[in-house]
Parts: sequence; C-alpha cells; structure tokens
Amino acid sequence: MHSLEHLLSFIREDAPYGDITSEAVIGDIRCHAFISTREPGLVAGLEEAAALFSYFGATILNQSHDGCEVAAGTTIMSLEGPARGILLVERTALNIIGRMSGVANRTRLLASLLASTGATTRIAATRKTSPGMRLLDKKAVLLGGGDPHRINLSDGILIKDNHLALVSLESAIMRAKQRSLYRKIEVEISTPANAVAAAKAGADILLLDNMTPDLVRETLALCTKHGLRDHLTIEVSGSIDETNLLLYAIPGVDRISAGTLTHSVRNFDVSLEITHKL
Repeated sequence: MHSLEHLLSFIREDAPYGDITSEAVIGDIRCHAFISTREPGLVAGLEEAAALFSYFGATILNQSHDGCEVAAGTTIMSLEGPARGILLVERTALNIIGRMSGVANRTRLLASLLASTGATTRIAATRKTSPGMRLLDKKAVLLGGGDPHRINLSDGILIKDNHLALVSLESAIMRAKQRSLYRKIEVEISTPANAVAAAKAGADILLLDNMTPDLVRETLALCTKHGLRDHLTIEVSGSIDETNLLLYAIPGVDRISAGTLTHSVRNFDVSLEITHKL
C-alpha cells in the first residue's frame, strides 16, 4: 500500500481549501454509507480507501478483500462516521478503487488467456503508469495475477535503444556490470544478431521489442544455436494486447510485458451511497 501521507496528497489535490459544499450545507452530523459494485469482477484498492476514510474519522464496519471476485451489486465496504469526512474522501476513494480494480481485471484477462494455453509465460506490467499512481497500479497488477516488473528507474537495470544510441551494446553491458554486481542486466533487443551479441556480452535478460512472432522464434533459435539460451530470461514487448497475445506465447518466452495493463485502463464501476443519519 502507498504510505498514508501519499494517499492524503490525493485529498489535498481534490480539496486544497476543504470541501466548501459540504461545509456550507451539512452540519456536524454522522451517517452510515456503503460502497457497491455496478459490474462483476475483481476488486482492488479497498485497503487504500479504508485508510483514507479511517483517517477522516469513519469506522469501517465491513469490507471485501482486495483481489476477491464479486458480483454486480455487491456491497464491498460499509462504514459510518462524520458525513463531512465521508463526502470529502468519497470521490478519491472511488477513483482509487475504480482504477485499481480496472488494472486488476485487465491483468487477469491477459493472465487467464496465457494460462488457458498451458504456457508458463507470465504477463508483466511496464512503467507506462499514471504519475502518482505507480505503486497502486503495480499492486493491482499483482492482484490480477501479473508480474509488476521493475517499479522505477532505481529498481532495475534496463538498457534501452536510446542508451544504445549513445554507447555501444558491449560497452553499455560492461559499464552496467561494473556499476552493480548483484543486479541482473536487461537489454532491449531489436534483431536476432543483437540478441546473440548481448548474451555473449553478459546480459541476463533480453527484451525482444516490437518483434514479430516469427522474429522472436528466429531469435530464440539463434541463441540456442550459440549455446546461450540456458542462462537467459526472454521477455517480449511491443503493442501486445488480448488480440495478439497468444501469438507471442511461444515456448521459450518467459514473460510478456504489456503497457495496456496500465496505460489505457477502463475504470471498474463502483458507487458510494449514504443511507441514513445516525
């Protein structure tokens, strides 16, 4: 979960000078409220929503578990407390639940497609996340059965094409290994020949970027031919979604990273209703 302070920054963004409507219209009263789903699916973000409601004085009476499957019309959280506090948090909490549930459901869709083939290939996220929401996006990917991949630029070494526009492949891998002896070195690859060169230079993970399925097979075969396959992790990426995912579930591909898990999320539909005053 995000730190509480980070979650509170979302409230400050939404109400920098307070909720002037509730402050003008509602007195110092308490109420009962619930959050329910308008569609079936996985739910996520309840832990974060509960933390915000609790901070502003509400008591969580009941809540579903993050990552559980629910039907449309399910009450996933019920609470009571100061009406002003609940209304202050309402939209931020629903936005968090809606986005995280959307990411979790999309991840589960792609993970289930891969699993249906019997392939051991895993679906993974990318850094194509919404600023400020990255940890929540990555947590949602995990809840949906995916791999979060590296969290940020400080988390893992990934030598990409723009690095290689400035320094040679062999030099980049050598410098990366000199900088860190305990981190694996991943390199973005665009041709089978570069895959072999990177593996020979000491890369641990090859990211086959924007290759056709046939080119992926050619790359795997070439690495095997040179006796390089055993120590390599193979990742495939580049405009992959549910329409072409299974074309890349090729024996030898360890993971498929897809920006679609997080960069074009359809929010899961949830709502909050206040039922009565206390």
